[in-house]
Amino acid sequence: MAKNDAVATADEYQDLLLDTPEFPKFLLGLATITASQLGGNGAPVECTVTVERDGALSTFAYSSEEGRRLDETQYAFGTGPCLTALREQHTVLIEDLQLEQRWGPYAYAVEKLGVRSALAVPIHTDPLSQAALNCYAHTAHAFGPATVRLVEGQAASMSRILRLALRLHAPEIFPEDLRAALKSRAVVDAAVALVMLQAHGGRDGALELLQAAAQSSNRRIQEIAQDIVSRGRFTAPPDGEE
Repeated sequence: MAKNDAVATADEYQDLLLDTPEFPKFLLGLATITASQLGGNGAPVECTVTVERDGALSTFAYSSEEGRRLDETQYAFGTGPCLTALREQHTVLIEDLQLEQRWGPYAYAVEKLGVRSALAVPIHTDPLSQAALNCYAHTAHAFGPATVRLVEGQAASMSRILRLALRLHAPEIFPEDLRAALKSRAVVDAAVALVMLQAHGGRDGALELLQAAAQSSNRRIQEIAQDIVSRGRFTAPPDGEE
């Protein structure tokens, strides 16, 4: 799947940081460099960089909103290939999510969202942080040996610049109010994916079911979502329950 085997160097990433006046634009470039080098037959690949620092998870950079949401789905379930890669510090390859036996409801949820294969590679950072470069594709067997080597090379090149960026910008990435907001949104997204899987419907229908359950039980939708993620399934309230 690799379009070309040229790996961006650490110096190129440092130049990107120095030449980009706004930090959010640097983050966009960090992920899109890898995404632009992957793909085959016109099929897009979503790339993200996940960082765990002081127990808090953040999608540090992402090539698309879809990639960010896929990362946050892992945060809600507390498990997945990217979290395994950064915490255990080894490459994780999922060739076909329809055949995947690991990670339980998370794997079912993201497969329902259209992801068929994934690749996560650890990025070495400072002692206070752990990180991984993650790639998602909508086709099975999207990441062959050459692509895995390319992504591992990109992760190695990112190591130095990511350490520098964390040192300079950690307060921007991990403010307490943003942590809470991201966690809440991730849990709702994960619950919606599970309801879509169970009900064999679309996102709008799943959101309507969550809203109806929240109204009937007089609870916040985030509380309903947390229950669904914890149980791994959605249970509709009895008819007429107020």
